[in-house]
Amino acid sequence: MDNKITPLYQLVLSNREKIKLNGITEVESFDEKQVIASSKLGPLVVKGEGLHITQLNLEEGQLTIEGIFNGFQYVEDKQAKIRATGQGILARLFK
Repeated sequence: MDNKITPLYQLVLSNREKIKLNGITEVESFDEKQVIASSKLGPLVVKGEGLHITQLNLEEGQLTIEGIFNGFQYVEDKQAKIRATGQGILARLFK
């Protein structure tokens, strides 16, 4: 039996026409030019032309998008950073 460790997050781009993502928790918005998805490591913005979602399985965290890709942008999730460090506004005020 093969005991592969599934990565927390993975992005596989094929020929700049198909992208497979693992670790997706939510698709916030999408249209033909942009897809915004939340991953376990923060928000991801995928930009391109003629984009369409061909597979979405949030239970397994999988997302497949096809189209012509022009760029990917990871957006800083400040709220996730605060939760991870355990320092809310009150903790910072009373330093």
